[in-house]
Amino acid sequence: MKIKSIEVVRHQRPAPLEHPEKRRPSYIETAPHAFPINLHAEFPRIVARLPGVIHPEFWVRITAEDGTWGVGQGHWGDVCAVIVRNHYAPLLTGRDCFAHEMHNDLMWRYSQRFGATGFASVARSAVDQALWDLKGKLLGKPVYSLLGGPCREAVELYATTDDLDWAMELGFRAFKISNPAHYTDGTEALNRLEEKVAAARETVGPDADLMINPNMSYNVQFAIQVMERLAPYRLRWLEEPLVPGDLEGHVELKRAFPTIPLATGEDHHSRQAFRQLVERRCVDVLQPDLRWCGGLTEGLKIYAIGEAAGLPTVPHAGGSTPAGLHFSYAMPESPIAEYWLPSAPGIPLEDVPPMPGYPAPKNGRITPTDAPGFGLEFTDSDFAPWPS
Repeated sequence: MKIKSIEVVRHQRPAPLEHPEKRRPSYIETAPHAFPINLHAEFPRIVARLPGVIHPEFWVRITAEDGTWGVGQGHWGDVCAVIVRNHYAPLLTGRDCFAHEMHNDLMWRYSQRFGATGFASVARSAVDQALWDLKGKLLGKPVYSLLGGPCREAVELYATTDDLDWAMELGFRAFKISNPAHYTDGTEALNRLEEKVAAARETVGPDADLMINPNMSYNVQFAIQVMERLAPYRLRWLEEPLVPGDLEGHVELKRAFPTIPLATGEDHHSRQAFRQLVERRCVDVLQPDLRWCGGLTEGLKIYAIGEAAGLPTVPHAGGSTPAGLHFSYAMPESPIAEYWLPSAPGIPLEDVPPMPGYPAPKNGRITPTDAPGFGLEFTDSDFAPWPS
């Protein structure tokens, strides 16, 4: 079966309605999040207030000769759409729908001249996911079956949220909170951060897994101070404290404070970046984002590198994304998955599905359906062409 067409499209989501059960705004609207750009004080730490569109979502739709189509999700569509249309679509159209390894290799090699990571990797990810969705539909199998079948009854989740009371009410038993501190803030920020983590630990109790995500907003010295302060609170991991290109910084941080596990990878693109982390033994949990790292095909290669070294792979947003969910359901060394809690406190998860056909978590667990591909229930009318 050949690829007939590769299109860039946007999902026409209906505007969200104000829900009568909403108790308060989501933490996303109120809690400060530090990012690398907050080195410059002019930029706010509320994500929604940053200038521009943070990462506009786009989809790639790949149609086979018989009319069957699959879709894959990506971000920064204003840039990536050009890469898909002008480079990857002409490269792959007319080729075998099932040749994932060949397609992955072609896109990776083709993009070397203009940079195989960054936007090129995000664009490749969306194409790759669409190919997997299409393959599952053509074969009448869910993607997790194509990966070897389920290895657990359900995927255990941790909730990414500061609304811990609401997450606990929904049945989650593991939690990751946001980080308000930037390395330029000094001692006051360390005190404020410790207070936040201490309050979170008291809320979730001594037996719950608790993590924190600095979003690349630390340098090595500040990260060491943070880890010293947070050691009493028994974090399952500290996530992405440094910018991804600082390999030596990761090595120095791990050597300086080995007792708190380090997780990173959502902004590392391609297997080569993860190979370097694993070779230097400066990471404990690999976190590729399958919408950004090169796709599900690339994620499986990253998993193999980690598995050989005895390290788990926990994809970024794995419980909230189609490819991440099927990966987490099928891969033995993927013990837990992230679920970004989208609803404001009081709004049931069933009322805010991320996309049609995607299952809602129950009691902190989620199971993909057995529908073909990623199991999404999109129709043609759900999509419109991406603007030229």
